[in-house]
Amino acid sequence: MAHDFNLHAPAGANKRKRIIGRGQGSGRGTTAGKGNKGQKARSGGKTYVGFEGGQMPLYRRLAHRGFSNHPFIKEWQIVNLGEIEKRYKDGETVDLASLTKNGFLKGVEPVKILATGDISKKLTFKVAAASASAIAKIEKAGGEVNLNPPLPKARPKNKSAKAGGKK
Repeated sequence: MAHDFNLHAPAGANKRKRIIGRGQGSGRGTTAGKGNKGQKARSGGKTYVGFEGGQMPLYRRLAHRGFSNHPFIKEWQIVNLGEIEKRYKDGETVDLASLTKNGFLKGVEPVKILATGDISKKLTFKVAAASASAIAKIEKAGGEVNLNPPLPKARPKNKSAKAGGKK
């Protein structure tokens, strides 16, 4: 049984560490890749995140007082009556499950029915909200509307918009 003792790493797998700051003859001497002078060429010359070269940083220029209602905004998925008319048969129930199955919904936000378009089918709606004119059109067509409370939001859409407080 022959043994092959000539194992080696593939070409380019092992690279030597680049040693800098060891004299002119090394090719990486004098400034050692730090450019010429300035704060970043000095030992310990680090800057903090958000540093703008001495200019007043953005996070200090912006106000940090007051309240923003943005994290608590209600997001609704809107469905128009004209679209429902096309995809539902007479006597069916329109709820979250059927709206998802028919390709209307793209998330977990509560659904609001709007009156754009006409409806002639007798449908039962079980949704979070509907406009007054949509409810009138549905009831005129012989359908009924049961409004459920909207789903609770799991988290705000924009995490960076926090209410109040200083940084």
